[in-house]
Amino acid sequence: MDGAQQDKLGRYLQLLQRWNKVHNLTAVRDPAQMQVLHIDDSLSVAPYIRGETCLDVGSGAGLPGIPLAIIQPGRQFTVLDTNGKKTRFMQQAVLALGLQNVRVVQTRVESWKPGHCFDAIISRAFASLHDFVSFTGKHACENGILYAMKGRYPDSELAELPSGWAVQAQHALHVPGLDAERHLLELQRE
Repeated sequence: MDGAQQDKLGRYLQLLQRWNKVHNLTAVRDPAQMQVLHIDDSLSVAPYIRGETCLDVGSGAGLPGIPLAIIQPGRQFTVLDTNGKKTRFMQQAVLALGLQNVRVVQTRVESWKPGHCFDAIISRAFASLHDFVSFTGKHACENGILYAMKGRYPDSELAELPSGWAVQAQHALHVPGLDAERHLLELQRE
């Protein structure tokens, strides 16, 4: 990560803190905790994301999509959420940071018709694995990968995966300063 990217991540965190005071975008208020729980947690998956296009479903305040877009300027990101105040924040962040590789969409993913597929679809706190696959799988390209960010390893959720989908890889994530389990599951069509 270069200095310009570090600067943009810092500016994004400042924007998040400022908007959070008025719009309650996240329950985390402490800037140091925001850094760990939002920025560092989002960036922990960066080495695993593949493909040219990535959809972040249930992005909320733009997590993990906007931090990933900052450090991966060659990849196109679409950040999607149903909440108007959160999508307005994301749009403001994209404009303020000059992110040419981010598109903000306000809609429900299950009824959305984007007109193209995505190489990668990621979710940080969207839903159960079953719902994540059911609602977003149709938006994945033929060899697309769904990336589910989870805390504890979701054994019970895995038993309820829709047929035709399987875990292709799993990664235990290390987030500096966070004393909690974090996992990333890669799901693909069988």
